Amino acid sequence: MATVEITKDNIDETLSKNDIVLLDFWAAWCGPCRQFGPIFEAASEAHSEAVFGKVDTDAQQELAAAAQISSIPTIMIFREGIPVFRQSGVLNQSALEDVLGQVAALNMDEVRAQIAAGEQG
Repeated sequence: MATVEITKDNIDETLSKNDIVLLDFWAAWCGPCRQFGPIFEAASEAHSEAVFGKVDTDAQQELAAAAQISSIPTIMIFREGIPVFRQSGVLNQSALEDVLGQVAALNMDEVRAQIAAGEQG
């Protein structure tokens, strides 16, 4: 699946209707973002089980602010609507593949239990 443009109008639906969502926060003027773009796109073609979304931080300043994006590129990965990974900077293809494998292998019952324990403590 090719990457999709994520905006304030489709972010909630994208996160709620898909098991795994990767978001690439980027801008056209950002050199490292342009370097990471083809890596992200190639991964989107190889992993049809996940949604790969691109968030243009210039056009979607509200989303970038809500996600507390302070440097780009930043990748965020959501599993079942829960943010489970975040990293700024360029990931190479093998690192992105590794992270995707770890996210897919997560026991989401355990993740939700950890979140609940953290909220109580």
